[in-house]
Amino acid sequence: MFSIRRWCLLALSVASLLCADAKSSTGDSVLVVVDPKNQDQYSTFFELILYTDGGYVLTFRSPKAEGPVVIEDDAPNFAHVILLAPEARNLGKDITPQSIVQLLSRKTNVIVALPTKQSPLHSLAARRDTPSTLIPIKVEDHSSPALTKHIEPVWFSGIPASLGSNPLLVPILRAPSESFASETTVTSGSADAVADSVERGGEGLWAGSSLSLVTGFQATNGARITFVGGAEIFSDELAQKETERHRQSGNAAFSREVAAWTFQENLVLRIDKVEHHLVNATEPNEQYTNNDQVVFSTYISKWNPTKGKWEPYSGLKDLQLEFTMLDPFIRTSLPPVRGAPGKYSTSFRAPDRHGVFKFVVDYKRKGWTSLESSTTVPVVPPRHDGYPRFLSAAWPYYTGAISTSVAFFLFSTIWLAGEVNERKRSKGSKAE
Repeated sequence: MFSIRRWCLLALSVASLLCADAKSSTGDSVLVVVDPKNQDQYSTFFELILYTDGGYVLTFRSPKAEGPVVIEDDAPNFAHVILLAPEARNLGKDITPQSIVQLLSRKTNVIVALPTKQSPLHSLAARRDTPSTLIPIKVEDHSSPALTKHIEPVWFSGIPASLGSNPLLVPILRAPSESFASETTVTSGSADAVADSVERGGEGLWAGSSLSLVTGFQATNGARITFVGGAEIFSDELAQKETERHRQSGNAAFSREVAAWTFQENLVLRIDKVEHHLVNATEPNEQYTNNDQVVFSTYISKWNPTKGKWEPYSGLKDLQLEFTMLDPFIRTSLPPVRGAPGKYSTSFRAPDRHGVFKFVVDYKRKGWTSLESSTTVPVVPPRHDGYPRFLSAAWPYYTGAISTSVAFFLFSTIWLAGEVNERKRSKGSKAE
């Protein structure tokens, strides 16, 4: 039984988190698959989700129950799904690795608590077998884009996952630097696992930052899924447990941050519209001419979870624009416009090459939703009357042509004049 002091600390932490009202950008319906016997063990986590701005509508379902189903008539019934039954052998016919992938393709967000034993859900994550022990983990500030504020050390008990080179992975809680994991299951001790991996040249051995305890994954369509190595990190027991410095653990705050990122409350962007036109014009052109001065603008908004609405956002400093025809002909920065919130604009000269081009904005950063925009426009040569009458660079050719013409005229005149004189002379000699 926990002391009264711990309960007071927990109540204060929960109250501070509940003051930060938040809403998801994709919906408020949540399906929680949890064993009814263990539901009370995660009451703090559910309260953090349920009472944010009056916020989410939680529907609980037993792993053995057949309904409510997650997908019906090829459409998801919930905006978010939490699988919090790691010990269940079966989560139902409608919850399989294939159906989870289908949920992501339909922009449904998912939190998956992985079991310590082998299960079909492990096919979605690169999980490694290690003994499950309870350890405190320090959460460094700015260690993950999904964590937006300072968090006290977190208690964790579970299994790690190895991080690959997939750019869509977002490590949220990394393993301590002194930790390691091996593919080999060794019952005699961890030293034997290390020795066995060393004999194989380090194959099948992971350590430190290559391991993640809580890992996010953001699909190309913006849907998010988070793999948690142990469901205990969401439990009331660890939320009430004090750290070595006799402070309240950061489990409650960390759980709220994980849910906020997964449910697309934080780091959510969208492109509202794009514009393109000639310099000193406002109407867009259906086509552009070689060497035209073109202006391209885009308007970007960021989701405000507190107000529950989209707001113009000018905080991107590394946004770029590409003008491409198969390959980029022009790549330039797209800076924010002062005095115009959410507007990013740049101007450039169209290349001296005709063809079908695209204005491409492709912004991908870990933890943030991707921004993708493609607008097709043709670039054509000038019309027959669109070329300049005279070119300054062609004066040598003009001079050569004129001098040749004048020389020919003079030569013809002299030649013809000489021939007339010869005829007169010949006629005079005959007359004599």
